[in-house]
Amino acid sequence: MPPSKLDSIYRRMLITKFFEKGWGKPENLRRVFQFRKIISCRDTCFKLVPRDYPVDIIKKTKYSDFTLIEGKFMTPLELHLPGVVPEAAQQAYFQFIIPNKWKHEQFKPICIHLAGTGDHFFWRRRNFIAKPLLKEANIGSIILENPFYGVRKPDDQIRSNLHNVSDIFVMGGCLILECLVLLHWCERNGFGPLGITGLSMGGHMASLAATNWPKPIVLVPCLSWSTASAVFTTGVMSQSINWDMLETQYYSDGQYRERLSKMVTVIDDAFTAGQTFIQNFNQSLHELKEDIIDTRKIQSRENEIEISDLTDRSTLTKLMKLILPTATHHRSRKIDITKTNWWEREALQFMRGMMDECTHLKNFSVPFDTSLIIAVCARDDAYVPRDGCSSLEEIWPGAEVRYLDAGHVSAYVLHQKLFRSCIIEAFNKAKRIYGTDVCNNLSAAIK
Repeated sequence: MPPSKLDSIYRRMLITKFFEKGWGKPENLRRVFQFRKIISCRDTCFKLVPRDYPVDIIKKTKYSDFTLIEGKFMTPLELHLPGVVPEAAQQAYFQFIIPNKWKHEQFKPICIHLAGTGDHFFWRRRNFIAKPLLKEANIGSIILENPFYGVRKPDDQIRSNLHNVSDIFVMGGCLILECLVLLHWCERNGFGPLGITGLSMGGHMASLAATNWPKPIVLVPCLSWSTASAVFTTGVMSQSINWDMLETQYYSDGQYRERLSKMVTVIDDAFTAGQTFIQNFNQSLHELKEDIIDTRKIQSRENEIEISDLTDRSTLTKLMKLILPTATHHRSRKIDITKTNWWEREALQFMRGMMDECTHLKNFSVPFDTSLIIAVCARDDAYVPRDGCSSLEEIWPGAEVRYLDAGHVSAYVLHQKLFRSCIIEAFNKAKRIYGTDVCNNLSAAIK
């Protein structure tokens, strides 16, 4: 199936760009690449966060059917890589939602929710995932604020547009270690079984975080895949990157080309993935006749709609009304990126290698119990291409992958209930395997 037409159009509406300041400081990238070898091995990563890592409770509010707890702690990444995490992002903030009464005192499931691109603050995940999970299945939730988002966003950053490519790796390193802090905290307080989930970028971050917990853990990554490299090199997100600027910086500072590029490895066949995507992308554009859209009518920095804003069908309907009238009034023009020698650009291959090095699941440990993994993917996802990328089934034997007949944007908007049902199903499976006295049984399972 060709990539989703809606995904392609939606991305082309947005005028803000990612990585407008470039790759990031070469020294920071070097330190991140070296640290990746530590953080991607469960044995070495787990030792980075003590079981009694301090967590401060800021506020506790009790409602009729649940209690909301707000907390914070220093991100462990700042302790291990001083100066890499921006000051604004160094304090990790979270909300913890638990029922006032558990159905089983020995079964207190808690799921950590990581944010997708553009999901600032807590309210979306709290209202559309956490509260329904509590009501439908008595599952508690921890909603963690991403570094570079919400209260952790640097003042000079516009919305979700990270300044440097290195920021995405810093975000991932923070979230991996911060999830360990929260998992330890849950265990100390008698909660379990434990799980991690997320949508889109949050789904991939959840996958990375789950690899470093040395016990069975529920994992439900939604709308993500085995690596982030395809997202930024062959997916529609690649259109939001100033490649000319990155290429100029790559050649002007010899450290990127002569030193850093030798520290990363491309894992999958990038050329095949790119050619397949471009062919399907052109076909999708041709069918819709939307290549030349008068985006002035539907876009501005103040009024851009991020995927995380699309939380109901009415919003999606409004979006389509904005897009389709302008989309059908113009002649189609194919885009052939290959004519610009796209795949001969070293900068793009460097991007692919960096993303594979720091995000490819093959570079990380396999989760302790893969039978507790349910991944949900969109068949026509233009944001997260799967062509040419290693499959989750190959990397994690025993994991279950389910596919939606949808694109990335439509799946995000229309299938929240399905994502929740998969989370509930995975926790019920953990209960069947390890019993109701989860905390004691999990401890016994790893001895």
